[in-house]
Amino acid sequence: MSVPRLDGVHHLKLPVGDLERSIDWYRSRLGYEVAVEFVEKGTLMGVALEHPDGGPGLALRLDPERARAAAGFDYFAIGVPDKKTIEELAERLARLGEAHAGVHFATIGWVLPELHDPDGHEVRFYTTERHTELDGDGPTRIDDPRESAERREREHRTGSRSESG
Repeated sequence: MSVPRLDGVHHLKLPVGDLERSIDWYRSRLGYEVAVEFVEKGTLMGVALEHPDGGPGLALRLDPERARAAAGFDYFAIGVPDKKTIEELAERLARLGEAHAGVHFATIGWVLPELHDPDGHEVRFYTTERHTELDGDGPTRIDDPRESAERREREHRTGSRSESG
């Protein structure tokens, strides 16, 4: 039996407490622009945002209760081509006064975590460039991902590699 044909992520959707504030944040921090407005009974209730240089489609929906409930969780990671570009993004965000955890060596690429939008959603970035390939014979198992990545980053910097993976 064949698998269905899919075509990437169409868009990501987040609940927000203040639509205009969130539109401004995604525009000023990441370059998104409003492509579609969803008006219900005369009230702007949501927008579809597009990115001019490869970012995924993003929808924002006015729903303060759900926005509060979703705060703090990293529902998605936005792809960034390579380490240089993710480092430039981290610098841009810092210049704009946005706190984040900096760029780190992660399981298979580099990650920029702990950036939060105005509603507290964690907006995470991950490189599509890899420093490590996945096993080809089934799922790759990563035990203790954060600790493993930290150990592998130290090894990567010193050029050594332990036998424990």
